[in-house]
Amino acid sequence: MKILIVEDDIKLAQNLTKVLTEAGYNVDHAGTGAAADYLLSTEVFDLLILDLGLPDGQGSDWLQRWRQAGIGIVTLILTARGTWADKASGFNAGADDYLVKPFAVAELLMRVKALIRRSYGQAHPHLTVGEVVFDTLTNQLSKQGMPVKLTAQETKLISYLMHASGRIVSRTELHDHVYDRDEEPDSNVIDVQVARLRKKLGRDFIETIRGQGYRVQAMTVD
Repeated sequence: MKILIVEDDIKLAQNLTKVLTEAGYNVDHAGTGAAADYLLSTEVFDLLILDLGLPDGQGSDWLQRWRQAGIGIVTLILTARGTWADKASGFNAGADDYLVKPFAVAELLMRVKALIRRSYGQAHPHLTVGEVVFDTLTNQLSKQGMPVKLTAQETKLISYLMHASGRIVSRTELHDHVYDRDEEPDSNVIDVQVARLRKKLGRDFIETIRGQGYRVQAMTVD
């Protein structure tokens, strides 16, 4: 998953980037609303973490502008401003969640995971397709109740595909959301990792849609 942090405190932004990267996310950073505006207009992100006090305007004002422009990215406001008026301003501007600094890293990660799940229409922390279950809280995959050993990159790939279950995901989308920018766009890394996942989960678990991309069947509802 791809996250954009909009935060002018460089040290905090670096710490957030480290925490989220270690949790398996691809992270970009913008120090101003204008820089974030450019990134949001040129790239697609799964989540926006937004500070309210930016050097070039209020974060809530920037968020309201993005909402009016049709940018519906799920947004978590992360700020030291904890009054009811500040929270109301953030939510009225279009925020989906609000976390006050200082905060516990564990709580931040839980909120991030929950917001991303909901943005993909998945309310339950366990994503289930047939006999395969992905636990979004621990990033662990199991089949028939037995753990499946995955590399870090395989985990990111299957997580994205299962979050988007039932939908065709293009190679371009996977490159943008799962892989780092320095990954060669024409490399066969996706093909190799999909083949490895099929060996572990079953040949038909990840379907190839010729000329369009990949698809995991829709979620199993208990």
